[in-house]
Amino acid sequence: MSTERARSLIAAAERIVVLSGAGISTDSGIPDFRGPNGLWTRDPGAERMSDLRAYLRDPELRERSWQARLAHPAWNARPNAAHEALVDLERTGRLLAILTQNIDRLHQRAGSAPDRVVELHGAMFDTVCLTCADRRPMREALDRVAAGEPDPPCLVCGGILKSATISFGQALDPEVITRARAAARSADLMLAVGSSLTVQPAAGLVGVAARAGAQVVVCNAAETPYDDLATVVLREPLGTLLPTLTG
Repeated sequence: MSTERARSLIAAAERIVVLSGAGISTDSGIPDFRGPNGLWTRDPGAERMSDLRAYLRDPELRERSWQARLAHPAWNARPNAAHEALVDLERTGRLLAILTQNIDRLHQRAGSAPDRVVELHGAMFDTVCLTCADRRPMREALDRVAAGEPDPPCLVCGGILKSATISFGQALDPEVITRARAAARSADLMLAVGSSLTVQPAAGLVGVAARAGAQVVVCNAAETPYDDLATVVLREPLGTLLPTLTG
């Protein structure tokens, strides 16, 4: 049985690296992007809010983005059983890193050690000015939006603000991707959970681990481009699956 095979692989591994995507947070009330009920599936126009070029040139899109940030479910979300299962795995001393594509910090809020969580795409809790790079807490900008500023400019230089996350058209932080690749190369097992594995270079970390000799277990509701590299592929809901695999 595939679940038992994955469980034994995880039990035998000594250097586990997890790559997590939006699917791990859906049980916390945060929709994924490309799933059947995903944010971009239901509203294809919403994907433009994650495109840097569109964001820079379209003030109306920025206003829509600020309203989406204000109403983002992550502000009130709580970690779920899948996040907690990875905390339990960390307690065994065999989890090297969680490489997450998520911006919601639910791994840390569940109890994962912050120094083991590599936020590949940044986090939504700060803003950054695209002109002068000034960074501030996101809540400051959201308070300005709630007070009537539909597209709050940078308080330092008047430039365009966005969340301190990686949009399409932006490169990942070189230090972050270097650290993530080093972790992937060190793994003897790569556990990819809740990711469509379509966004590069994050998805390519699975290939990095496999080429370095790691076993790969993919847990995702739909097929991914990396399923052929996996020793085991599982489709079960993560909230019930991960506690079974790691317990």
